[in-house]
Amino acid sequence: MADQSQSIGVILLNLGGPERLEDVEPFLYNLFSDRQIIRLGPAFLQKPIAWMIAKRRAPKSRKAYALIGGGSPLKSLTLQQGEALEKELGKAGRFQVVMAMRYWRPFARETLQKLADQNISRIIALTLYPHYSKATTGSSLEDLHHAAALFPDFFDIIEIAAWPDQPDYIQCLADSIAAGLKQYKGDVAELVYSAHSLPVRFIEEGDPYLEDMRKTIAAVEKITGIKGHLCFQSRSGPVEWLSPSTPDMLQQLAGQGCSRVLMVPISFVSDHVETLYEIDIQYRELAETLGMTLKRTESLNIRPRFIAGLKKLVEAAARQKKWLS
Repeated sequence: MADQSQSIGVILLNLGGPERLEDVEPFLYNLFSDRQIIRLGPAFLQKPIAWMIAKRRAPKSRKAYALIGGGSPLKSLTLQQGEALEKELGKAGRFQVVMAMRYWRPFARETLQKLADQNISRIIALTLYPHYSKATTGSSLEDLHHAAALFPDFFDIIEIAAWPDQPDYIQCLADSIAAGLKQYKGDVAELVYSAHSLPVRFIEEGDPYLEDMRKTIAAVEKITGIKGHLCFQSRSGPVEWLSPSTPDMLQQLAGQGCSRVLMVPISFVSDHVETLYEIDIQYRELAETLGMTLKRTESLNIRPRFIAGLKKLVEAAARQKKWLS
């Protein structure tokens, strides 16, 4: 029998981002200090090298954030997603939805402390990355469990680690594509799925990221009937990355005579620097220099159907643990 007298904590896991320009350098330091996603020399040199890289990259990154309002909207949007999700979950039981960012506040430790202070020990960790990678969800979950170890035998945590073909998420993407193509008023446009890149060695070591991505695209194509091109953005560092890169894809399409592109930010569910700066500014300008028009589908953010999909994921996990009848 489900015991619904206790509240269930839902922790939305996300990357985080600098909220002000002065946050950029410490944010980058936190990012490059994560040995799980990038190994900078021997372990004892990871943090010193991360500090040097953050120092060097901060000025360029600050310029990018300045162009999108002076900071990342990711925390604000995740907060809005959490509020919308908590409202919907309230129809089914007692839930409190919070967030834990990997490289900026609120960190997992402070989020768990907040829940512990309210004696909420049942936790559903819900990633906001639809496609699993050890560099994103894997790192966030490891960080969460490391923080939970500071509260011995208190938290019972279950994970929702990937949902690449969740039906509501898929339908939202299909709807976004249909709406995006309408911007071209019937003219032919090439569909380009742009995902965050990943070092090739991760895939070679068994990371399911690419497989998850293909599941999403196949499910979307069943609805739209439109074939698209998959490419990868946001590379950093001297390693072999997944290809083709998004700039290379744009150049390839231009060489084939393409004049209109609709870009779908496939691995991002919220607007942040990769959509607002890289796609909306950098890639749009690149497309113009190549003689093409580039438009982007709207991010999912707090779209009701997307929130409904997250609600179903949480309810299914809670029922599996018999926390919800």
